[in-house]
Amino acid sequence: MSRRSPLAAMAALGLLAVASLHAIPAAAGDCPADQIAAGATAPGATAPEGVTDDVLAVIDLSPKGKAWEGHMFRMRKLVVQPGGVVPWHEHSARPANILIAEGSITEYRSSCKVPIEHVAGEVAVEFGDLAHWWKNNGSVAAVLYSADILPPEMHDDRTM
Repeated sequence: MSRRSPLAAMAALGLLAVASLHAIPAAAGDCPADQIAAGATAPGATAPEGVTDDVLAVIDLSPKGKAWEGHMFRMRKLVVQPGGVVPWHEHSARPANILIAEGSITEYRSSCKVPIEHVAGEVAVEFGDLAHWWKNNGSVAAVLYSADILPPEMHDDRTM
């Protein structure tokens, strides 16, 4: 793989992170409209299991102005093994876009009565009043790329 490919992917995911700040209509991998409800899913697993989380790149957004001071734009690669879990977490302070690059993974979202299956090629938008956890119910590893904006208060947070 050339050096340019990861940078091009990072740039594309960066654009997706900015796009997540705007309303996006329902699409594949979203909660069905008739299944949306506040508090629909109770908190799930609280510890990661069978998942690696590698930070690929970080950009300090502080030079962009006082409002961005201490914020980091991050790119991560998560590999979730069959049966693996990304634990319960929320996104009120940390918007993210998750590209499912390989395999599939099931999301258990606070605002959805049914699990949401995400497959390779989809992007999950994580923003606002959202809490959830993920589990790989498949038979192969799920490879996810996450582009998020990490606020200063979360720099030492090890949640995914």
